[in-house]
Amino acid sequence: MLSKRENYISWDEYFMGIALLSGQRSKDPSTPVGACIVDKKSNRILSVGYNGLPVGCSDDDFPWGREGDVLDTKYPYVVHAELNAILNNRSASFEGSKIYTTLFPCNECTKAIIQAGIKEIIYLSDKYAETDSVKASKRMLEQTDVKLRRFKSNLDKLTLSFHPEYTP
Repeated sequence: MLSKRENYISWDEYFMGIALLSGQRSKDPSTPVGACIVDKKSNRILSVGYNGLPVGCSDDDFPWGREGDVLDTKYPYVVHAELNAILNNRSASFEGSKIYTTLFPCNECTKAIIQAGIKEIIYLSDKYAETDSVKASKRMLEQTDVKLRRFKSNLDKLTLSFHPEYTP
């Protein structure tokens, strides 16, 4: 009798992998970010998102730079991955769910996360920890019952293949 495969990935690795893969859809040349919202009880994916422009706005007609006059940068136009994941859901409740995100959420996304009823944030990177936006996020999260957890894995990378004969 054949036994089950032993080297499968954990739920955390799976969902963070989905967030990373979603981030690959982003057109942002400096900070592609992805997010995946999951039902805490059943480990069902409720929604995904990545940072990009609102529906109907052309990726070619808006700036992607980080410096200069505010209206000539990406900041007033790009919808962040976490907010996109919240907005992309059309029917499921997020009450008690968890969100996997490749970058610690900014203060605006944190407000949306709290308001949506998401109860846990699992993040990969906190590279902007010293910014006012992230400091404000952490201050709000300290006042709520939203848990924070940095993603941890023994894996350095996970390889996907589009060739059916590839077997991990």
